[in-house]
Formats: sequence, structure tokens, C-alpha cells
Amino acid sequence: MAPFARPKKPLRESKLALVTTGGVHLPEQPRFDIDDPAGDCSYREIPSGARELTWTHAYHRSDEGSDLDAVFPLWTLRGLAEEGFIGGLSPRHFSFMGATHETASLRERTAPEVAGKLVEDGADAVLLTPS
Repeated sequence: MAPFARPKKPLRESKLALVTTGGVHLPEQPRFDIDDPAGDCSYREIPSGARELTWTHAYHRSDEGSDLDAVFPLWTLRGLAEEGFIGGLSPRHFSFMGATHETASLRERTAPEVAGKLVEDGADAVLLTPS
């Protein structure tokens, strides 16, 4: 597979999805396992309409007033969709935990699973945000 694919349609007509390694999740979802030395190869589905998010991160403290939108710009993308800059948002987005050292499970199971869900959702483009 080529590392870059040219878009088939302009952004203003495209449905965008977010995929992050920022450990973002809904408050009611399980936290990522940051204590596993191999890393956590699981992922969390984030609905496009989510109103409240949090994140699992070794360096994150909830009292610091972190700007989660800088890691997972869901609110920014909603604004861009409202302005017509992008065609819309995929119904769900996906979050992984970064610093995964044992990547076999990620490559063989979870990444292909998420890729299939992105296709199923009709995402035309994916914005990848590392953390």
C-alpha cells in the first residue's frame, strides 16, 4: 500500500474521522493501561456527538486545565464542518494509547479492525493526531 493516497474529493465534500494515540476516551469508558510495559493495544470508540472526554496519560493531571482539543480536535472539526470547510464528521472516531512497545497485536488485530470500521462509516479522510 502506498504511504500517501490522493483524496478523491475536496475536503468540503469529505467526511472526516479522527484517530489519535493520545489515550482519549469517554469518562465512562475504561482507562488505558499505562502500567503495562508492552503497552496497551486496545482502542476506544468516540461518538462524533460526544460532549465530555477525558484521557489516560502518564503526564496528564486533571487539575492542570489541559486543552484536550489540542490532542483530539473534535470541537474544532465540528466548527469546520459547520462552516462548510469539511463535508462532515464520521459518526465515530478512534483513540489508541501511544508508547506501545509490543506492536504485533496492534498491527495484526486492532489497527485492521479500526480501518474496517472507518471504511464501514464511510470516512473519506482520517486526521491522525499523535501524542
